[in-house]
Amino acid sequence: MGRQTKLKDLLMGAIKDKASQSKAAILSKLNTDACSPLSSQSLHLTLLRATTHDPFSPPPAKHLATLLSFGHSSRATASAAIEALMDRLQTTQNSSVALKCLIAVHHIVKYGSFILQDQLSVFPSAGGRNYLKLSNFRDNSSPISWDLSSWVRWYGQYVENLIITSRYLGFFLGSNSCIADRDRQEERISALMNTDLVRETESLVSLMEEICRRPESLNGNRLVGEILGLVGQDQIATMNEVSVRVNEFGERLSCMSFGDSVELLSTLKRSEDCKERLVTVSSAVKSDLVERFWELMREMKGRVWKEKEIKEGGKLVVMAVRRDSVGESARFGDRVLRSSDSVRFSSGRLKVRFNLPMESCA
Repeated sequence: MGRQTKLKDLLMGAIKDKASQSKAAILSKLNTDACSPLSSQSLHLTLLRATTHDPFSPPPAKHLATLLSFGHSSRATASAAIEALMDRLQTTQNSSVALKCLIAVHHIVKYGSFILQDQLSVFPSAGGRNYLKLSNFRDNSSPISWDLSSWVRWYGQYVENLIITSRYLGFFLGSNSCIADRDRQEERISALMNTDLVRETESLVSLMEEICRRPESLNGNRLVGEILGLVGQDQIATMNEVSVRVNEFGERLSCMSFGDSVELLSTLKRSEDCKERLVTVSSAVKSDLVERFWELMREMKGRVWKEKEIKEGGKLVVMAVRRDSVGESARFGDRVLRSSDSVRFSSGRLKVRFNLPMESCA
C-alpha cells in the first residue's frame, strides 16, 4: 500500500509539472521577448523546473544555476526573480514545491550575486519574524506530504533566522562573499563595542539553536538530505563566526561590564546545550574543527565565570561599604573613608565606562 501511494504521488506530481512547464514553454515561444534568456517567461519556466512536485528529489543543479543567473543582469531583473520566487513560495500548498523554493532562497544566500542577495535582504520591506508566512503550513494531500510539512515550517523559520542574523552581521552568513572578505570582517569585529559583540554572538547562537529544532530526518529522502547538507555548511560557518568573536572576547574580559559578562556566559551555556542536536558532519577535517570549537567554548566559559565572580565580589564589597556608611551617618567623622577603607576596582571596570573597542592580538 505504501509503495502504491508513493508511485501515485510521483505520477500526480509529474503530470502537474509537465502541464505547467509545457504551458510556460509555449508562452515563452509566443512572447516577442522570448529570444532574451532573461525574459519574464524564461524566468517563470526556470522557476517551474527548479521547484517541481517530486517529494523525493532536490532541485536540479542546472536549474538552480539558471535561476542564479538572473542576478547577473539589472537590478530590475534581480528584483523580478526574487518576487517570482517568493510568490511561488507563499502561494503554493504543496510541501515539495515549498521546500524547493526555500532551497532556492538558501542558494541565493550562499551563492547569489550581490544584486540578487540585496533584493532578497529587502524583501519584504517590513521584514520581521514569519515574513515567509510558513509557520502554519500544512499539506495533508498524502502521508509523505504531511511529513514534509513539518520540514517546511522548520526550514522556513530557519531561513528567516539566517537572513535576520545576516542583517545583524552585515553580510550573508556562509556566502562566497563572506569567505572572500574574511580579513575585513575580523577588522570590523575588533572595532565593535562590547555590547554589539555580545549581540552578534547571541544571534549566531540563536541560529545554532534553530538547527537543533529540526524535525526527525526522513531516511533516504534526497530532498531532505539536500536541506541537511546546506544547513550543515551553515553550521560550520556559524561556528567559525562564533569562534572569531569568542577569541575577541578573550582579549576583552578585563574591560567588560558585569552585565555584558553575564550575557556572554548565558550565551556560551546556550551554545553548549546545542552540542547533542546539531547536524553531524562527516568530514574528518570538519569534525576536528567542531571538537576545537567545543573546547574553545568550555575554556571561555570558565574564564568568563571566574571574571564574573571577581566583578560580582567587587560589587558586593561596594554595597557593603555603602550600607555601613548610611548606618553610621550620624557620626560625621565616619562618613569619610580612610585610606585603609578604600575599595579597589579592577582596571577593566573603569575602562568599560568609556566602552572603547579593543584591538585583537590574534
